[in-house]
Amino acid sequence: MQQIDFECCGQHEVCEKESLRFAPQDIDYYEDEELDRFRGRTSFTDEEVEQFREVLYTMRTDEVAGWVRSLELRRVPLPDELKDEVLLIVGDQTQ
Repeated sequence: MQQIDFECCGQHEVCEKESLRFAPQDIDYYEDEELDRFRGRTSFTDEEVEQFREVLYTMRTDEVAGWVRSLELRRVPLPDELKDEVLLIVGDQTQ
């Protein structure tokens, strides 16, 4: 199974990245079934990244960690361009 590569920065008492690893194990869809076509991809066009970004910013912030875990379980990689944005959102939830 593919793991999303997030490394802890060590700047927080509780690493927000850890919450991504312990998100629910069941595969839940977040009205994002269209992203399954990216299963196994390693790179994305700007338009494809925007499709992920649209899903990211139309969900509630407390759903983001579960969404990332869902992508991981479905073997749909999160584009590198969105990883920092995801971490900021998840980090805000842990504060």
